[in-house]
Amino acid sequence: MHRSHFHHSDDCGCSHARTQSQRAAALQRAENLCQSRSIRLTPIRRQVLQALYTTHRPLGAYDIAEIVSHSVENSGKRHLAPITIYRALDFLLAQGLAHRLTSRNAFIACPHDHGPDDMVAFLICDACGGVDEMTSPDLTQAVSALLNREHFKPETQVMEITGTCAHCQAGPASL
Repeated sequence: MHRSHFHHSDDCGCSHARTQSQRAAALQRAENLCQSRSIRLTPIRRQVLQALYTTHRPLGAYDIAEIVSHSVENSGKRHLAPITIYRALDFLLAQGLAHRLTSRNAFIACPHDHGPDDMVAFLICDACGGVDEMTSPDLTQAVSALLNREHFKPETQVMEITGTCAHCQAGPASL
């Protein structure tokens, strides 16, 4: 099972918080992936992906625009229009570098190499807003069997489950 935890404040110090080197490695992986596919991770696309990596919570397009407009790379430049952010997000989604959480109308970065047909489950904490991304061959096989039985061809295989994460259940002492 592949699991990634995006949680709490950016400086929470928890073991699941992404370090600067982890963010840099994820961005380099994205660059390498795009290069191997002969497509460009343009500066705007990179800034949007970088914005998604700055937090452990899903972000809306306007939140991303705000982060990008205050970034070092954008210093002194104009504020990006929402359509520009959405175009960059469409690219990142198509390349598997980000996911859209439909229930939140928000986006998160995807630092994983799961396949395009893999079932992805998001565990969304209602208390802190953190998101766990999980993939599992067993989950993919179970859902695929159900879909095949119903002769249903999915466009995407994403499951969103809301509740309370282990950190929030344990209380403030665990944060």
